[in-house]
Amino acid sequence: MRRWSAPAAFLLAVTIAALLVRAGLEGSGHGSRPVSPPPPPPPAPTSTLTTPTLPRPHRYYVIRSGDTLGGVASTHHLTLERLLTLNPGVDPTSLHVGQRIRVG
Repeated sequence: MRRWSAPAAFLLAVTIAALLVRAGLEGSGHGSRPVSPPPPPPPAPTSTLTTPTLPRPHRYYVIRSGDTLGGVASTHHLTLERLLTLNPGVDPTSLHVGQRIRVG
């Protein structure tokens, strides 16, 4: 066993040194060609057939005690501006318990 360990260690050291030198030469740009980016993929085919979309039914929320328009908007993942657009007649400063507002 001892007879083969010195030559094996030497070969391992030479192999590692050769790999390090090769990596250094390839990384420095000497003799290497510039790599161009791959071409963009072709555009996806478009279809002229469309499926008709049915209008979604309106969704409503009934105001409870302590509700604010901003809180209702946040709960329903809407902006305050969108909620006001859906409810043009609603005064955001005077909500009433039991008032029904559109949220979708």
